[in-house]
Amino acid sequence: MRNHAFRTAALAVFSIALAAAAAAQTDFYTITAPRVSQGAAARQRLGITDVTIEYHRPLVKGRKIWGDVVPYGKVWRAGANENTLITFSDPVTVEGQPLAKGSYGLHMLPGESSWTVIFSKNFTSWGSFSYDEKEDALRVTVKPAPSEMHEALTYDFDDLKPDSAVVTMRWEKLAVPFRVAVNVPEVSLAGIRRDLRTVPGFTWAGWNDAATWCLENKTNYEEALKWIDTSIQNEERFENLETKSKLLAATGKAAEADATMKKALGQANALQLHNYARQLLAQKKTAEALKIFQTNAQKHPDLWVVYVGLARGQSATGDFKGGAKSMKEALARAPESQKTYLQGLVDRLEQGKDIN
Repeated sequence: MRNHAFRTAALAVFSIALAAAAAAQTDFYTITAPRVSQGAAARQRLGITDVTIEYHRPLVKGRKIWGDVVPYGKVWRAGANENTLITFSDPVTVEGQPLAKGSYGLHMLPGESSWTVIFSKNFTSWGSFSYDEKEDALRVTVKPAPSEMHEALTYDFDDLKPDSAVVTMRWEKLAVPFRVAVNVPEVSLAGIRRDLRTVPGFTWAGWNDAATWCLENKTNYEEALKWIDTSIQNEERFENLETKSKLLAATGKAAEADATMKKALGQANALQLHNYARQLLAQKKTAEALKIFQTNAQKHPDLWVVYVGLARGQSATGDFKGGAKSMKEALARAPESQKTYLQGLVDRLEQGKDIN
């Protein structure tokens, strides 16, 4: 009797679930089978943060959607079948409101003039049938907008910026947007700190890359100086000494920056000297660049690239005749694949034209 009662109760619960699924025109199977509302996913990276939406795509099929299939004033799963799932790999803001990293059930509360977008801590349920407002992590109010016809419900990432995007649900002739934003510097620094506790933290390059990121993004200089010192302690090289010099300059320590750069240049190979001098040329520090190019040619007289650098330095000072002579030295030593390009530079210099 007890087993019979249990089976009867179980069948009743299953029947209710089937009836709810049928009423909502969704797919409900106890086996793996094709579904009317096919599964889909949308993914966008903002900085180093991934935003992923997993959902099912109901079709319009000639029905009246808004206010009928999807009633106004009733929480809706924002898709079909299981919860629409949205996942953030790092903390974000949604319409300016903070939301912790993690996965959420994405629900919507439709209205004729405004919608509520709901992020629920419960993301493993079937649709919105067991939705509980007490499990909300965040609610934001947004304005729907007209859209071109979409037979199948879809999610897009619009208005993409380096630190934000607008997530837009489109179905039938309606679009419902909400903006997701990331504090890219803060999240990136947190990621760098995590990385430095793993394999990159055992190499000079990992610490140098971390400090270089801070330098390029003009942030976190004091910690970056500690990171670059750790890199140098692991292995002193031209690369990390150059990075330290730039960090010292960025923090107003000009004398220390110059001394560190001088030390770096003492360890530089021909290509590193060449590239550093090119940087000086780009900064309009022509005299300093020419001096480095000259030093490089003296130290590495058999390498063709040093004469290309010397010619560029001479061209920048207006010495086109000397530049043409240096470029011919490069041409004589260069591999066959470079000769046509270098001959073109020789011709420009002989015509009195700058090659920089």
